Amino acid sequence: MYRQKQQRQKQQRQHEQGQQKRRQQRGRSLAVAAVVALVPLAAACGSEKADGGSGSGSVGADKPVTGVRWSIDSVTVDGTTHKAPDAARVRIDDSGEAVGSTGCNTFSARAAVDGERVRLSDAVFTEKACDRTPIGFEKSLGRALTAGSLTTDTAGERLTLTTSDGDTVRLSRQPDASLYGTKWTVTAPGPEGRAHLTFDRDAKTVAGRLPCNHVNAGATVSDGHITLGVPSTTRMMCEGSLMDAEKRMLRFFDGRVDYRIDHETLTLTSEDGTTVRAVADQ
Repeated sequence: MYRQKQQRQKQQRQHEQGQQKRRQQRGRSLAVAAVVALVPLAAACGSEKADGGSGSGSVGADKPVTGVRWSIDSVTVDGTTHKAPDAARVRIDDSGEAVGSTGCNTFSARAAVDGERVRLSDAVFTEKACDRTPIGFEKSLGRALTAGSLTTDTAGERLTLTTSDGDTVRLSRQPDASLYGTKWTVTAPGPEGRAHLTFDRDAKTVAGRLPCNHVNAGATVSDGHITLGVPSTTRMMCEGSLMDAEKRMLRFFDGRVDYRIDHETLTLTSEDGTTVRAVADQ
């Protein structure tokens, strides 16, 4: 009887602990859902609807707003400033689309730029819960970005977006990733994320992994071109699709390729027009 009583008490404690954990999870989910629900609501409150165009795409001829990868530094709403996570960012493209990240959730919106004003509408956020991204920051950012027409003010490498109520989003221009020392994760050709390359300025080499094997080769950079040497690779055999992608990448070696870096995207183009694309590993 005593053992049965102990067993019942243990089961009761486990049940209560499980209920408490579920309540905490529900609370966190509701908080995140509040952020997501806020964005379309705020967008609907605007008195004008974006036309999806991008206008001039700049505050002035020498102060572009579009086509720039902006790092979000902070957001201030109702007098309270929230510091942004390091990975928070936004980019407004000339095509009329804005995409970004809160440091946890990604978001996209329609964007219209008219002179010194920007308007984002029809914004959509993902719904992940991340402990390192304060829910207060995400909620304030969603509110500020979709509050209607935003006044833009650029100063050097910095941009401030201001709502009609005086709330602000402060941003700074992110420099392009360096060709050297960056781990470039290949997105095409081949399975995304499997291959990567790193260029060494001092050694004048490139090393990394192809879709199957590891690779090393000479790499001399000059005036937007990279002259790649004969590659040295390991001799592993992988499934057919990986080997096919690897053969396509190997064609870039032992010759000259053009290269271009757009913020955190590297594009290599061979003389016959074939391309390899990669992104800077975060």
